[in-house]
Amino acid sequence: MAQLFPRKANAYPALSLFGALGGGVLLIALVWYYFSPEFYEVGYMPTQPVPYSHALHAGQLGMDCRYCHNHVEESPYANIPPTQTCMNCHNQIKTESLALLPVRESWATGEPIEWVQVNHLADYAHFPHANHVAVGVGCESCHGRIDQMPIVYQVSPMSMGWCLECHRAPEEHLRDPALVTEMGYAEAVREDEETYEAYIATNLARIEAEGINPPENCSACHY
Repeated sequence: MAQLFPRKANAYPALSLFGALGGGVLLIALVWYYFSPEFYEVGYMPTQPVPYSHALHAGQLGMDCRYCHNHVEESPYANIPPTQTCMNCHNQIKTESLALLPVRESWATGEPIEWVQVNHLADYAHFPHANHVAVGVGCESCHGRIDQMPIVYQVSPMSMGWCLECHRAPEEHLRDPALVTEMGYAEAVREDEETYEAYIATNLARIEAEGINPPENCSACHY
């Protein structure tokens, strides 16, 4: 009886197996990268109902973050400022600006401005802003140089690995709590090796003296 398949067909099952394994590994690698916060969240820059420039307000005008986000020292959340906060200035400044029309309408009607959230944390995790601000984790540590952003975008992945990097080496991120909103601080302490070494030494001494011990257990960040 004539042979139906050539001898090389014997290799097809092995090739199929290796192809399936290789395809599976490739799929895992693609999901690992493209589904990661670094890929689909970092750089997220939504269009807001009002073109609010942090580069102008926090940068050029030097407004403190806590003027608008005034609950950040006592609340788990960095609140979005109410229209009243905007109108404290804009009832006298740029009162005819078309760009600020939604603010004036919100003030007149009492309807809040529908700002679009920029920084997203997973629903199964929580980040208490008050705790971090109180100990001296600077705003720019998570949100970047907000004072240079005409349009705010997400700088950090806010993934579990990213959080743990800070918790495992807090001396690299702490500062005097009085300077928590100062922009450019992180860059300044890294200008030269001597300054950075002094910064680390100061933080290590403070961590020991104040008993600062960022938790790494699951229940610290997950409900």
